[in-house]
Parts: sequence; C-alpha cells; structure tokens
Amino acid sequence: QVQLVESGGGLVQAGDSLRLSCTASGAPFARYTMAWFRQAPGKEREFVAGVGWFGGGTKHTDSVKGRFTISRDNAKNTVYLQMDSLEPEDTAVYYCAAGRSARILTTADLYDYWGQGTQVTVSS
Repeated sequence: QVQLVESGGGLVQAGDSLRLSCTASGAPFARYTMAWFRQAPGKEREFVAGVGWFGGGTKHTDSVKGRFTISRDNAKNTVYLQMDSLEPEDTAVYYCAAGRSARILTTADLYDYWGQGTQVTVSS
C-alpha cells in the first residue's frame, strides 16, 4: 500500500510559476512509475506528466511541453512538477499517481494509488 500526499497548489496569475510536490510512504518508492494528472470542472482526468522507475525517462503531454517539468528524488520519496508560464487553462485539481508498470502510462485507470489532489488556480 502506498500513501501519496500532494502539496504546493495555490492561486497565481498567468505567467507565474508553481512547484507541486508529492511525497510517498508505505512502499519502495523507486519501484513505482510516478505521474501527475489533472482534472478541471466538468472534464475528465487527464495525464500531465510521468517519470519512470529510478528516474528513467519522462513524458509530458503536448500542452505542457516546454512549460512543465516532472522530476523525482528517490532519496526523499518525492516527485515534483515544476510549472512555469502558467495559463488560465492550467486551472484544475492536480493529482499524484503511482503505478507498478515499468512504462509511463497515460491512462488514469492503469495507476494503482492516488493522492487527494491539490488545487491550482491561474487567473488571467
């Protein structure tokens, strides 16, 4: 069983930056592929970024490439999402997810554990 706790959300203006953190406990963190998803009101949960086991490889959805960067620190059991040049369209609840697959999957249903979510609101 893995417990995930997100932090770092907030209210910012367009063009600002935020860094989300997700700290895991309860299992060998390095053996899980980690990802960030987001869900805006009235929309489905969507993949934002993922990072593989032991930091091997990353994937970012097209709409955030060049603006967001996912990384992990296995010594701290933490995954980060650095978000720069934020846009109002980035407003959503952001969720951290952990999956046993060695691949960075983009489908929410294929992840095994989820955090409670952190709200990110970007004003124009």
